[in-house]
Amino acid sequence: MDATTVTRAPVLILLGPPGAGKGTQARKLEDKYGLVQLSTGDLLRAGVAQGSEAGKQAKAVMEAGQLVSDEIVIAILRDRIAEPDCANGVILDGFPRTTVQAEALDALLAESGQKIDAAISLEVDDAAMVDRISGRYTCAGCGEGYHDTFKTPKQAGVCDTCGGSEMKRRADDKAETVASRLEAYHAQTAPLIGYYEGKGALSRIDAMGKIEEIAAGLGAIVEKATG
Repeated sequence: MDATTVTRAPVLILLGPPGAGKGTQARKLEDKYGLVQLSTGDLLRAGVAQGSEAGKQAKAVMEAGQLVSDEIVIAILRDRIAEPDCANGVILDGFPRTTVQAEALDALLAESGQKIDAAISLEVDDAAMVDRISGRYTCAGCGEGYHDTFKTPKQAGVCDTCGGSEMKRRADDKAETVASRLEAYHAQTAPLIGYYEGKGALSRIDAMGKIEEIAAGLGAIVEKATG
């Protein structure tokens, strides 16, 4: 399958905890199949920028420091997927987060004869993910990325790229923070996995392997779901 042979715009959902590689894999699917990745943040920003009725509502809510309702997000998504660049299909990342949102999304897609073709869960080993993420750091000067185990500078404490000696770590990358985020993800996503499994739309991918191997597995799922 390629972007020119899709007869019905597929709708895919990527599920996976922070650090599982959703962004990397979504970009690969965009490039190969002409799909468009839509995250909740991107949707809200686009809606606000376009000044649609739903966008104006979202802007007012966000400026008040409140959470945007499911109804507003669905209204913005309805407008977004109707745009020409989504004609080949979309990848949803970060939405839905609850079964209530999933049901609302099903209803929205049914309006245009669409459905969720595949909800793909990027499966990770929690302990390995804590090691993978908590070991990351970057050069404060040029932003080059390093890892305590997998990618260390040739000379300890000195950036290979710019020669800088100041390194920094993100607060979100601390082991305790990563473990907490993983726990929250599993608690939040478990009902969704059950929801899509019950509909026969769930696929699982081992996301601890090489990027290209994961991409190949995802490609096979996309082609099977939309072929």
